[in-house]
Amino acid sequence: MSEIAPNSSTIISASSADPVRIGIVSISDRASSGVYEDQGLPALRDWLTRALKNPITFKSRLIPDEAAQISAALIELVDAGCSLVLTTGGTGPAPRDVTPEATLAVAHKEMPGFGEQMRQISLRFVPTAILSRQVAVIRGKSLIINLPGQPKAIQETLEGLKDSEGKSIVPGIFAAVPYCVDLIGGPYLETRDEVCKSFRPKSAIRPPV
Repeated sequence: MSEIAPNSSTIISASSADPVRIGIVSISDRASSGVYEDQGLPALRDWLTRALKNPITFKSRLIPDEAAQISAALIELVDAGCSLVLTTGGTGPAPRDVTPEATLAVAHKEMPGFGEQMRQISLRFVPTAILSRQVAVIRGKSLIINLPGQPKAIQETLEGLKDSEGKSIVPGIFAAVPYCVDLIGGPYLETRDEVCKSFRPKSAIRPPV
């Protein structure tokens, strides 16, 4: 399933004129079987469309908690040219929660800092955040990140926490994503500062065209 979010209200520089391909994967036995409506894919699509200035081509997957299917979907999305793949669901300690294992199985490199920061953000709310097992990995020129299953938690981990005046309290993980994608040979991602201000060294910032 593919769809394009043009972000037409934003002026796009020449460096980001071509749509970036982003894979979004919701992993849930019940949602994938139609027991209830999936909330993960809409939450990911909404946040990314708000956060990125780039036009985006989304490639979506809704699959059950089956390790082989998860790994196959991740490989398929990377092979389809997705420079970023975000998953939601299946990262707890329950027997059917196998997303981290399936993700690590396709990894060329592990990026542990992403999971560490996600747990730090969630610990601001609940002590059971230590039970989450999200991982992030690199496969080829793609960054794959496991996210929590709830829409509110997805936004908090990506965007970070802000005070009543909009000042950052805890940085979200997405602030580091564009530069990571740069380093592995992916497209130049540009964020909207009011949603999530990304960080790059001055030498890596491209001037507006």
